[in-house]
Amino acid sequence: MIPARSPVRSQIYPALALVLLGLSLGCPAQQYPAKPVRIVVPTSAGGGNDFMARLAGQKLGERLGQQFIVDNRPGAGGVTGTLQVAKSVPDGYTLLLGFVGQLAMRPHVEKVPYDPLKDFTGVSLLASGWQMLAVHPSLPVRSVKQLIALARARPGELTFASANIYTTGHLAGELFNSLTGVRIEPIHYKGSGAASIAVLAGEVHMVFTAISSVLPHVQAKRLAALATTSPARSAFAPDVPTFAEAGVRGLETSNWYGLAAPAATSREIIDRLHGELARITATPDYRQQVEQHGLERQSSTPGEFAVFLQAEYDKWGRVIKSLKLDKSVTGER
Repeated sequence: MIPARSPVRSQIYPALALVLLGLSLGCPAQQYPAKPVRIVVPTSAGGGNDFMARLAGQKLGERLGQQFIVDNRPGAGGVTGTLQVAKSVPDGYTLLLGFVGQLAMRPHVEKVPYDPLKDFTGVSLLASGWQMLAVHPSLPVRSVKQLIALARARPGELTFASANIYTTGHLAGELFNSLTGVRIEPIHYKGSGAASIAVLAGEVHMVFTAISSVLPHVQAKRLAALATTSPARSAFAPDVPTFAEAGVRGLETSNWYGLAAPAATSREIIDRLHGELARITATPDYRQQVEQHGLERQSSTPGEFAVFLQAEYDKWGRVIKSLKLDKSVTGER
């Protein structure tokens, strides 16, 4: 005789199946990351972007128990690596080290194959820092005033290195030209590390770049610092005047760094990454390491990142339009 089917069991089994199904659907976000995560840096190794990606990746790896691998993809002023992330699968395993150049500057100068405001979701800001103008010791100037006088006496002969075209270093130099009426020619490199090395080797006369990139060389007397783009003297270089103090007003430019993901990445993964970064950036160790590189610790929610990026995008759009840069310049070294 076949036992009658229990009405209780007939209700429990379907309910249990639905619970298990729900748990299985939630597993991908709960288990993230289940394999190594790649952080694409769209510049060469050795600069501020590279440092921030490695620091954030190391800390995230320690907390989440997976490798966060830094993948340097320089080229086309940051476009190559940025596009790679924009087109990647939005599963949280390919992230972007975002910075002001490729997200807020270059799109105003030429058509880029990505939309910085629509193709990415910001996870969190990581750090920011002002810039410094440093010259090779062989250049006979030790002040901004002396540099302007020399540039006027030798129009078009002096050169400055920039970490890619249409990045902060490039536009700071172009702003300097515009504000002072001189013409110092830009030479473009694939990243701030390469730009600094070029100045150290004497290939170019000077560099506008992050304080973090050149401060060790200034302290070692291999480069001479003339001014910073900060509104007040930097705590990292208190003996170096600001451009405003040196008589050049309106030259306040900063670098910022943040972690972003492809736009369609799930909110659960974005929130997981943001939560861990919020804890990481609040630690004394993180702050100390950031400050050792001449940067200031930053943190933000994904929503705050979006508002910040929109403001930076709009600001640099106005600056670039006023400079009337030659959009045909695309070469880099």
